[in-house]
Amino acid sequence: MTIRAVIFDLGGVVLGSPLHAIASYERELGIPENFVNRVVADTAPDGAWSRLERGEFSLDEFFPAFEADCRAAGQCVPARVMFERMAAAALPRPSMLRAIARIRERGLSVAALTNNWASDEQGAEPDAGTEALRAHFDVFIESSVEGLRKPDLRIYRLACRRLDVSPDQAVFLDDIGSNLKAAREIGMTTIKVSEPAAALAELQQVLGFEL
Repeated sequence: MTIRAVIFDLGGVVLGSPLHAIASYERELGIPENFVNRVVADTAPDGAWSRLERGEFSLDEFFPAFEADCRAAGQCVPARVMFERMAAAALPRPSMLRAIARIRERGLSVAALTNNWASDEQGAEPDAGTEALRAHFDVFIESSVEGLRKPDLRIYRLACRRLDVSPDQAVFLDDIGSNLKAAREIGMTTIKVSEPAAALAELQQVLGFEL
C-alpha cells in the first residue's frame, strides 16, 4: 500500500524528550531509574497522569494527585518542579521540522498526535509550545482535547479519519514502545525514535525520498 501520510508524536520526536528530563530529575532526587514512567504505566488508565492527558484534570488538580500516586509507589516526587524541567527540555528539533516540510512538499499529509495536557493559565500555550507547531501540520490531535490518549486504539483511528487515509497508508513515529505497538495493531508502519537522525534515516527509506 502506498504511504500517503506521516504521523508524528511531539515530545521526544519533534520536540526534545520529556523522558530525558524526567530521568535527569530522578537522578537528582536519588530515586530509582524509570520510577516515574512505571507509576504512569502502573496507574493507567485511571491514574492521575492518564486523567491529565485525557483532559479530566487541571494541572493544579494533577500535581497533588500524581504525588499521591508516587507516594503510594514508595517515593516522593515534586510534580510541579518535574513539569518545569520537562517544559524546559521540550524545544523543537530543527531536523524534524525540515523533514516535515519536505514530506508536505512531496504531497503527503502530516499529522501531530500527542498526549498532552491543558494549561491552567488563561491564554497560555498548552504543553511546551505546541501552539507554535500547528502551522507545520495538516492535522493536529491532542489527547487533552479529544478525551483519548495513546495507546487507546481509537485515537489512532481518529487520526486516520482526519487525514482521510487507511491505517496501512500511514507511518507513525513515537518514542514509546507501547504507543507504537498499538499503532501496529491497526496496520500502521511504525518507527521508534530513540535518536532523531536514525529515525529520519529509517523514515526516508520507508518513503523513498530524501529528507
